[in-house]
Amino acid sequence: MTTATATAPAGGFPAVVRLLLNVGHAIDHMFLLIFATAVASIAIEFGYANWTDLMPYSVGAFALFGLGALPAGRLGDLWGRRIMMIIFFIGMGVAAMLVAATQNAWQLAAALTLLGAFAAIYHPVGIPMLVQNVPNPGAVIGLNGLAGNLGIAVAALLTGFLVKWIGWRAAFVIPGLISIACGVVFALHCPRETEAPSKRKGGKAQVALSPQMLMRAFAVMTSAAAVSTILFNFTTNGNSQLLAEGFKGIIDDPAVIGTLLAIIYTIASFAQIVVGRLIDKVAFKPLQFWISVIQIPLLIWAAHTQDWMLFVALLAVMVFVFGAIPFTDAMIVRYVDDRLRSRVAGMRLTVAFGFSSLAVWILGPLVKAIGFSNALWIMAGIAAIKAAIVLLLPEEPAAEVAKT
Repeated sequence: MTTATATAPAGGFPAVVRLLLNVGHAIDHMFLLIFATAVASIAIEFGYANWTDLMPYSVGAFALFGLGALPAGRLGDLWGRRIMMIIFFIGMGVAAMLVAATQNAWQLAAALTLLGAFAAIYHPVGIPMLVQNVPNPGAVIGLNGLAGNLGIAVAALLTGFLVKWIGWRAAFVIPGLISIACGVVFALHCPRETEAPSKRKGGKAQVALSPQMLMRAFAVMTSAAAVSTILFNFTTNGNSQLLAEGFKGIIDDPAVIGTLLAIIYTIASFAQIVVGRLIDKVAFKPLQFWISVIQIPLLIWAAHTQDWMLFVALLAVMVFVFGAIPFTDAMIVRYVDDRLRSRVAGMRLTVAFGFSSLAVWILGPLVKAIGFSNALWIMAGIAAIKAAIVLLLPEEPAAEVAKT
C-alpha cells in the first residue's frame, strides 16, 4: 500500500482539489464583502442612522486578513498546506454563522474580526498550493483570480436577494454552511502530506535573482500590493453604496443594485484570465505598469458620472483593478522557491492588507466628509503611486530564467 502525498504531481493536483482551491478563493472574497453589501440593512436593525457610521466596525476583519497571513503562511510551509486549508473552510463557515448571531455593533465587530482571521489563511496557503509544479503559473493564477472575483460578484448578487427575501443574517448562514461542506469534501479528496513544503526538494523560482535584487523585488512587490489592495478594498467595499447613490431616485431596490454590481464584477473578473495568460507570454514589468496607469483616467471618469454612465465607468475601473490582481502572486512564483512561498506570501500580505485595511476603516467617514467624487480622485492619485512603484521592479535577464 502506497502512502499518498500532497506534493502536487506534474501539472498540479487532481481536478476536484484544484476546483476546491479555486472555490476557496471565491469563498474568501465573498465572505469579506457580504457585510459591505448588507451594511445598510444591518445599520437599520442596529439603530444607526447611516451605513457610514457602521462601516468602521468591519476594520478588524480586514486588519486580521492581513496580520493573520504571516502566521498562516508560516504554518502552511512548516506544518502543511492541506490541514491549513481544511481549517480555512471550516473556520470561515463557523465564523460566518457567528456573525449572523450578533445583536449589536461590537459583537458584529468581534465576529467579523474572527472571520478575517480565518480568511487570512487562503492567500498564503491556497495559492502556493495551487501553483505547485504547474507549467503555466500565470494562467493558473489568472483562473484562480477569476474565481476569487466571481466570489465578489456572488456576494453582491446573493446578498442583495437574501437581504430582500429573508434578511441579512441568512446572507451569512447559507454561505457558511456551504463553506463547511467544502471543507469536508476537501478533507476527503486532498491527499495527505508526508512532509511539509519547507522540507521538500525542487520548486525553484522561475527567475534567478541575486540576494540584493531579490530584496528589491520583495520591497517593490510588497509596496505595490499595499497600494493595489487600497484600491481593491475601497472599490469593492464602497461600490454597492456608490451605485446606490448614483442611481438614487432611479433604482432603489437593493436586489437590483446587487444584480448590477454582480454584472460588473463578473465581466471584470475575466480580465484576470487575460492578464494571467499575458504574464506567461509577454514582458512582466511593462504589462503591470500600463495596467496601473490606465486606472488613473478611469477613476477620474467614474468620479464625474451618474446612473448608467456610472455603471459603464465603474465596469471599466473594475476591469483594470481586477486585472492588476494576478501580478503579486505571479511575482512570488517568479522570484521565490516553493519551500518559502507561503511564508513570503504571508509577510507580503501582512504588510499589504494590514496597511490597506485603513481603506475600509476610513471609507465611511471619508465619503461622509468629502463625497464619493472626491474620494475617487484620491484613488486616482493612489493608482499613480502604484504605477511609479512598479517602475522600480528589477529587470529580468533572459539568461537567468530558471527551469521550474
